Amino acid sequence: MFGNRTVSITLVLVGFLLLWEVSIAIFRPPAYFLPPPSVVIAEIIREPGWYLQHCLHTLFTTLLGFGLALVVGVLAAIGIVYSRVIENSLYTLLVSLNSIPKIALAPLFIIWMGTGTASKVAVSFLIALFAIVVDAVLGLKSVNPDALDLCRTMKASPLQVLFKVRFPNALPHMFSGMKVAISLALVGAIAGEFVASQNGLGYVILSAQGMFQTDRVFASIMLLGVMGTVLFYLVDIAERFFCPWHVSHRAAEAKALAVRG
Repeated sequence: MFGNRTVSITLVLVGFLLLWEVSIAIFRPPAYFLPPPSVVIAEIIREPGWYLQHCLHTLFTTLLGFGLALVVGVLAAIGIVYSRVIENSLYTLLVSLNSIPKIALAPLFIIWMGTGTASKVAVSFLIALFAIVVDAVLGLKSVNPDALDLCRTMKASPLQVLFKVRFPNALPHMFSGMKVAISLALVGAIAGEFVASQNGLGYVILSAQGMFQTDRVFASIMLLGVMGTVLFYLVDIAERFFCPWHVSHRAAEAKALAVRG
């Protein structure tokens, strides 16, 4: 199945790049306005180590922000589900914070935490947090009432109900939130690098834009697209590993078997 998906993704990307190249050849826009993909790829190949360094910096910031959002988000969701006070206070606060454009908070994080990695991680964390909390709360609450009644009848402790009933039930919802959050974490990392940074693909885009190096801007955007796609499908693979029983995966597996048969 993963082989078929990889082939499909590769074909789509190659087709898009070919269409882009042909369109450039036909309409011939200025190179500073829209360079062909061959020029963009050549730019990456020209300095692979330099681009790799900036990719790794952005990737580290993204993964750290996402990891913190996952831990804090799941813990916050558990508190919201088990405490009406936390639900009425923390959940409302999260909704209010989510309505604020995070790029507007980035300068504050720079003032509070400096221009290092911590401020970028904070922006990445804050952007990714809400998606994880919302889906985790939905999953933890979407338990069959009969299952909860059975747990009460068997005198199960709250921890046993959490880890043996609520948490397994919430996993598909949580992974849905994680798929959204990993992309948002990457957006947050780039937003932080736009505000103040000397490393990362956001810094590369900002500095190249100032010198009208459009090929370098597109190279960074292309690498960000590849990075975001890989991160998304890594979460998808983790979901299939931890939730092979979920109906969506069973249906996909049955379809794949039918195609092969």
